[in-house]
Amino acid sequence: MLSAAVLVLDADCRVCYVNPAAENLLACSLRSLFGRPLNATVQFGVGLQAALGNAIANNWGYTGQNIELRRDGREILHVDCTVTPVEPPPNLPAARLLLELRPIDQQLKAHREERLIEQQLANRELIRNLAHEIKNPLGGIRGAAQLLERELVDLPNAPALKEYTQVIIKEADRLQDLMQRLLSPHRPMQPGPTNIHEILERVRSLLLAEYPGGLTVRRDYDTSLPELVADREQLIQAHLNIARNAAQAMDGQGEIVLRTRAVRQVTLAKKRYRLAIEVQIEDNGPGIPDAIREKMFYPLVSGREGGSGLGLTLAQSFIQQHQGTIECDSRPGRTCFTLCLPVEEA
Repeated sequence: MLSAAVLVLDADCRVCYVNPAAENLLACSLRSLFGRPLNATVQFGVGLQAALGNAIANNWGYTGQNIELRRDGREILHVDCTVTPVEPPPNLPAARLLLELRPIDQQLKAHREERLIEQQLANRELIRNLAHEIKNPLGGIRGAAQLLERELVDLPNAPALKEYTQVIIKEADRLQDLMQRLLSPHRPMQPGPTNIHEILERVRSLLLAEYPGGLTVRRDYDTSLPELVADREQLIQAHLNIARNAAQAMDGQGEIVLRTRAVRQVTLAKKRYRLAIEVQIEDNGPGIPDAIREKMFYPLVSGREGGSGLGLTLAQSFIQQHQGTIECDSRPGRTCFTLCLPVEEA
């Protein structure tokens, strides 16, 4: 059986035949596709449209890479495409073109994951070096402010001056805390048997305690999932950071869905696993702004006024330390973070 999706088109680019792989790819049967124009089933760019026209008019072949196909109500497909003019066989007298589609979404996903890992490692090293450089002067600034406060105690306007030294001390403490959070992903992991639903239930209880009014947190669990060997505290923090971002984006008024599923035969961090656990954290909020969508995992990038921009950075770091991946799909009214964690075989 051919793994490539094969379609046979007539001179008007109407579908004469599709093989089973094409039926699966387009999520349509031969019966529903037969006799319909190809562009009534999937939308594609002018480049492929022109290639089909040239192939019919001039008997030219065509090969295209990373072409986007859009299906109504479904995700975008990325394919490599080959168009070949053919002599009509007796059983398909109207056939003029053979169209082969080879999905490359898995290849693109692997390249994207590899690029994200490289970027994360570079960011982590940069932030660690920067945090170490900042921590030492902060200690000196805080100590100097405390000494200055003691020297000012005998002055008549000491209470007013103390306000200024307290600002210095409090801001130094705030920056020290920020630096500590930047360095925290580098502590050694403490793995042990971990139930993913216990993690999510802890996250759920924390969210409902923080937003007791209008926030709804709905469960959609696959209770048959096995345990992970993982650092429990890191996974709680990773999932909580994402879910809390969602709640904050909705001002505590909306719905968050915590969903778990099993995925099989998946490649994560260049390694093949027979089984992995997929966690989706979905909300019905306003979506992630376009301006930060491509860099939302970078440190100190935040779409919320007053945000530290560390929540997603730490979440990504913790998930990657577990050899997992984290992805996001966002549009107004629906944002979904998908975390995939491998289940190591005994």
